[in-house]
Order: sequence, then C-alpha cells, then structure tokens
Amino acid sequence: MSSEPAAPDEPAAPVVRRRLSADDRRRQLVGIGLAKIVEKPIQDLSLDDVAAEAGISRGLLFHYFPTKTDFYLACIAAAGRRMLRNTAPDPALAGEEQVVETTRLMVEQIERRRAFYLALVHGQAVADPRVSEVMDSVRDGSTDRVVAALGVAPAQRDVVRAWWAYTEDRALTWSAVPTGERPVPMARLVEECVAALHALLDLTV
Repeated sequence: MSSEPAAPDEPAAPVVRRRLSADDRRRQLVGIGLAKIVEKPIQDLSLDDVAAEAGISRGLLFHYFPTKTDFYLACIAAAGRRMLRNTAPDPALAGEEQVVETTRLMVEQIERRRAFYLALVHGQAVADPRVSEVMDSVRDGSTDRVVAALGVAPAQRDVVRAWWAYTEDRALTWSAVPTGERPVPMARLVEECVAALHALLDLTV
C-alpha cells in the first residue's frame, strides 16, 4: 500500500448564477407557471413555489409582475400562444387536409387540458375581462388558418369563427364522457365538425 497521505478533498466549485435580463426573468417565471398550471388549476398556483423554483424571493417576483393577477394573465396568455402552436397544421398539406389536421389537433388539445380550457372559455380561471382576450386571440388565429387553407372569402370569415366555437363546444361535450362510453370516436367527431364547416360555408355563399 502507498504510504503517501491522501490528498485533501478539493473545495466544491462555487455555484455561478447568471444574472437574467428583465425580459428573460419574466419568460422564466411564466415558463415555470405555465408548467405548473398544466397539473393544477391556475387559481391554486402558489407564487411562493414559482419564486422558489426560479431562485428568487416572492417579493422580487412582484417586481416583474405587479400583482398576482398580472402573473396569472401572463401565464394564460402564454398558454394561448402554446395552444396555437400545438394546433398548427403541416403547411405542406393541401388546404382541406390542413383543416382536418388543425381540427383534430384542437380536439386533442381540449381533451388533454379540458378543465383548463373550460375555465378559459367561461372565464373561471381569473376574474378579469382580459382572460377573454386570450380566447379571442386563439379563435382569431385558428380562424385565420382555416380561411387561408380554404381560400374563404373575407365576408365568410365570421362564419368560420363561429364554427370554431361550435367545434370547441363539441370537443368539450365529447371529452366530458369517459373514453369507453363516448358516442363516436375522435376521427368521426373531427369528420362531423369539418362537414359542419362546409355546410355552413355553402349556406352563406
């Protein structure tokens, strides 16, 4: 055995914290909040937990978001943007196929996050009229996709937007039923929703 004394333990390297810009810190905090509201109602979101995960104090969180409602609204707006990203169809598809795909993706999104989506639609997540602006932005973005994919006339844009409200309601009602008891499979639901779109457009030519 070697008679040389054991080398002393090397001191641990100091933890280097990168100072975030104000915009980066806001994005970080919203990202943490968004990840948490996937699992729990937004009104149950703990700002202490968000601040702790970000490595800052609760007081500093309020430096970036003046009130709890401001933070909640930022998270809801981020959820709306994510919803639009998650329901974007493949642009390489033909127009009709894009409509089918974006409808299916929206139905899937509502099924996965039904409670959260229902709270947004009925304004139950946060008692603030700005919540409805988030849903308006989602519906407007979804409407623009369908209008562009099908070459819908500008005069019929409101018809497409109203159809999205119908599709959301069908998806919410359908997803409320246990999986094995649903009256139609998802593919049939999507087919019926798309058929309703074309029937409405034919009626309003």
